[in-house]
Amino acid sequence: MSEIPEFEFFSAAACRDKKVGNCPQVAVNVPGTVALRDSERPDTIVTMTSEQWVTLTAAVKAGEFDLSA
Repeated sequence: MSEIPEFEFFSAAACRDKKVGNCPQVAVNVPGTVALRDSERPDTIVTMTSEQWVTLTAAVKAGEFDLSA
């Protein structure tokens, strides 16, 4: 069984306001790995490679996951 790395999660600036509920959090402190979690479910962590993160963020920026459409 491999050991789980110690991720240091951060929220976007907009989510640091106490009035905002749950927020996505990202950790990039482990080389080659990006970790994501929901602040309301901190025990569920999704990891991906740095390359996968670049692909995901490019798709989001391009509107591929636009839920308002």
